[in-house]
Amino acid sequence: MAKAIHSMIRVLDEDRSVAFYRTAFGLEIADRLDFSDFTLIYLSNAETGFEVELTVNKGRTEPYDLGDGYGHLAVSVADLDAEHARFEAEGLNPRKLVEFAPDGKLVGRFFFVADPDGYQIEVLERSGRFQ
Repeated sequence: MAKAIHSMIRVLDEDRSVAFYRTAFGLEIADRLDFSDFTLIYLSNAETGFEVELTVNKGRTEPYDLGDGYGHLAVSVADLDAEHARFEAEGLNPRKLVEFAPDGKLVGRFFFVADPDGYQIEVLERSGRFQ
């Protein structure tokens, strides 16, 4: 069986991105591998073994074009309303809370937030299949 271990995204500014993921999701640097042309920063927290890998290509000055293929990362939280309020207080600019209930049956509650490079992150309330 395969085990999901990380998702990689390219970021322009290491410090700005690490600060965002620390503030937003409590992710801390688990490892940092520095090479001549790029640096890999692995972020994690005690909630899961899954990591976010930030890739910083040295010398890059232009923002990345996210194109139309990227979707989003997703995380789950116990108290969605409290997290939304915390994101607002931290100035992270979360989008509105959404209750997704096609046909009147609640599938999930969530909001989205963009990281400093424009990557979208879905913050879901822990319930149903979104544990």
